[in-house]
Amino acid sequence: MEYKVIPFTVQIDHKAGSSNYVSLQLEQLINKYSAQGWTYLRMETVTNHIRGNEGCFGLGATPGFTLVSNMLVFKKG
Repeated sequence: MEYKVIPFTVQIDHKAGSSNYVSLQLEQLINKYSAQGWTYLRMETVTNHIRGNEGCFGLGATPGFTLVSNMLVFKKG
């Protein structure tokens, strides 16, 4: 069995005004990979903490932050 994991990042156009815009992008992505023989399994949310930079003597320090990513999981075979 073979698996494919791809990031799902929505591009939202606030001027479009469509309430189904996110679901349409997800549907199109699933259909694209289905046409290539992949079966959609699920969406996973991956949370990572990105460390900040302490800087030199505290100068130029940047705080850490949390990065949340949505990943689509497909399988083939």
